[in-house]
Amino acid sequence: MGCIVVLLALLSPRLAIFFVWLLTDRMRIAFTSGWIAVAGFLFLPWTTLAWAVAYEPGQGVHGFGWFLVGFAFLVDIASYVSGERGGRLARQRRT
Repeated sequence: MGCIVVLLALLSPRLAIFFVWLLTDRMRIAFTSGWIAVAGFLFLPWTTLAWAVAYEPGQGVHGFGWFLVGFAFLVDIASYVSGERGGRLARQRRT
């Protein structure tokens, strides 16, 4: 199951989150509120997926899990920054 999730995440983190939610109870365990998971799905998909993978019931996220979540957060931010930058370059080319 883990290899399938990794392959899906390479295609789309949102697709991987959907299948993790559909096929396992990992999302329910990692997130106490469904709204946090939905907001993460919409705005920070890599971070949400990393949190669900790194979360240990009763202990939370610790050790290498924090590195994983932090790296995923940086990937999410980088995707927003690069998307905005690409849009700005496209607007400059048109004018």
